[in-house]
Amino acid sequence: MSVTELATITVGDYLDAKGNVRVTSAVRVDVAHNGVERPLFWSNRRVVAAMDAYLVWRLERKHGATVRKGAYRGLDPQSALFLTEDGRPYTLTKRVLPSGVCSYSCNTLGAYISRLHTNAGIEGGSAQSARRTFAVKQHRQGRDLVHIAAILGHKSVSTTKRLVEGDAVRLADIVARAV
Repeated sequence: MSVTELATITVGDYLDAKGNVRVTSAVRVDVAHNGVERPLFWSNRRVVAAMDAYLVWRLERKHGATVRKGAYRGLDPQSALFLTEDGRPYTLTKRVLPSGVCSYSCNTLGAYISRLHTNAGIEGGSAQSARRTFAVKQHRQGRDLVHIAAILGHKSVSTTKRLVEGDAVRLADIVARAV
């Protein structure tokens, strides 16, 4: 997901009213960076465990809590899924491109993700580099570009193809085996 998408998905995109994880959800049209709905899967056990721990942390601090007992584990389904440390939604910055198209970014969340990469020992890491790493890893494992493009929200498979073609590890391997 893009940083802007992460900043705008809601608790209701992750949980149903009974508090169960929506294994199959969607990046809604109003959230998707390209304006096209696509599937969103909360099926990775480690991701779900981390998300659940995060939601417990949020509830303990009453960040995005609701008075509706039990519903959505006590969280407001319309609240942003990811909040700042003080419990506020991340702010989007509107830009108007030279073409006249409006674009939104979430620099604060992007900077936070970059800090997480740095703290993990990954220099120059960003949300975009994580998306690229995901795509390259899936491609190496034999996943087809059509499915990778769908998960990433690319309108064109050629975008995904360009993303995975410059796989630096594979290129280095080719050079190493050249002689």
